Amino acid sequence: MTSPRTRTFTLVAGLFVGVPALLLTGAGVAAPSTQEGLGAQATQTGTPDLIPRPVSYEASPDDEFELDKLSQIVVTGESGETRTVASRFARQLHRSTGFGLPVSTQPARDGDISLSTKGSESLGDEGYQLTVDDQVSIVAHTAEGVFRGLTTLRQLLPPKVEAQTRQPGPWVVEGAEITDEPRFPYRGTMLDVSRHFFSVDEVKRYIDLASLYKINTLHMHLADDQGWRIQVDSWPRLTTYGGSLEVGGTPGGSYTKRQFAEIVRYAADHYIEIVPEIDTPGHTNAALASYAELNCDGIAPPLYTGTDVGFSSLCIPKPITYEFLDDVFREVAEQSPGPRIHLGGDEAHVTPHEQYLEFVPKAAALVTKRGKTVQGWQEIAETPLPPGSTAQYWGTEDPRSDGLARMAVAQGAEVLMSPANHVYLDMKYDENTPYGLTWAGLIPVQKSYDWDPATLVDGVSEEDVVGVEAPLWSETLDEISKVEFMAFPRLPGVAEIGWTPAADRSWDEYKGRLGGQAPRWEILDVNYFAAEEIPWQ
Repeated sequence: MTSPRTRTFTLVAGLFVGVPALLLTGAGVAAPSTQEGLGAQATQTGTPDLIPRPVSYEASPDDEFELDKLSQIVVTGESGETRTVASRFARQLHRSTGFGLPVSTQPARDGDISLSTKGSESLGDEGYQLTVDDQVSIVAHTAEGVFRGLTTLRQLLPPKVEAQTRQPGPWVVEGAEITDEPRFPYRGTMLDVSRHFFSVDEVKRYIDLASLYKINTLHMHLADDQGWRIQVDSWPRLTTYGGSLEVGGTPGGSYTKRQFAEIVRYAADHYIEIVPEIDTPGHTNAALASYAELNCDGIAPPLYTGTDVGFSSLCIPKPITYEFLDDVFREVAEQSPGPRIHLGGDEAHVTPHEQYLEFVPKAAALVTKRGKTVQGWQEIAETPLPPGSTAQYWGTEDPRSDGLARMAVAQGAEVLMSPANHVYLDMKYDENTPYGLTWAGLIPVQKSYDWDPATLVDGVSEEDVVGVEAPLWSETLDEISKVEFMAFPRLPGVAEIGWTPAADRSWDEYKGRLGGQAPRWEILDVNYFAAEEIPWQ
């Protein structure tokens, strides 16, 4: 199938933190699997259609759990945060099962779901142990780990658990022992809201779907040539004028501080960190059009609604440039509780190179001044970076990009892997894809999955890589249904790359689990691309 299905969607308030909207496959449906190419921890001879694949899964054929009207979610002696996670999960299940599912502190009985954060510290923030027999037990070290375990449990339940209306049972999960933790701490996706603006509800929809695959970071590209999307009180024309249009000249939009706070809160409920990006010193026409004094000649250019890149630049010698950025980074930092701010740094083609080398350290200092870690595109590695910085590799395995990644590592920076020829979700699947671009090549589903962040660039090892991110640029995507079409089914594979050990991944095995997502996506009304190479169920 190469044409999209136009879809509408309804956000459901209170969706379970980090698992709302999409889950994985049918209850206990075993996909044919072999152990060829899989690590020793993958002990199963056939696994349910879980994405990401757990580190360790062992079936217990003699055991079975059934959720019924007497089931409870038992949280004994735990924090309020764990109880909140449990309550959201109960509300999600109530819609489809009709069961009351009270959150209780009583001892667990058969048919109950038991949650605990008394697990070993070695599980880390996101690891968990899940046991399915007459009960379900999830043991983690943190509430976030409990949440990841519940995400897996939701995938083990039948696809109809995603329905927004009551469905008939039974609600059965086959016995299993799962121990799981992520390979990399950063597993992200990026949404470009600058070229085309997406509403708060549309961003929430994307969070819903991404979180179901244990994505834990949403990078929001908030400012570019075509539009400025985040409120900055000290420079109000950035949004009132600079955010008024989008690609094609249609009305744009921006987030008030209240609206952006709602996105941040919703993401946090799903254990997703928002990384705000203010792209500098290029990709800045919306700011330059809003304030003439930011231009070297003092003349504001017109608003821009095309898709060319590399033609704009802040005026590096002017002191007002840094007064402006100091205000912007201060207000963005105040709105973003996460540890990172992304300062861009890419495609500054009209910025004189010596000025670029002067600019990035000054901009980075304004970020660290606000207590934030610097993140930027790979080009920032040419300049001295503050300790702990992250350089985002967006190359196509070309010599210049690979060299920049090595330069980042040489000065102690982390590398975030986003190779455009593998994980840029706005690239077409094939020549018939109705949207998207082709400058990084066509990216069928296998190509987006079949690569390894730790071996992509010579001289950049697993210890140097903080994780993976799948950017989605919006030049050709003006509706959230089109975003879904380009992200699914590729985003789940990127999530697995970030979570599952490399030795436990195999395309031939993975595509069977991916095919098992179709029933759940149909229930969730996901506008996905039904790639012919996937054995859809």
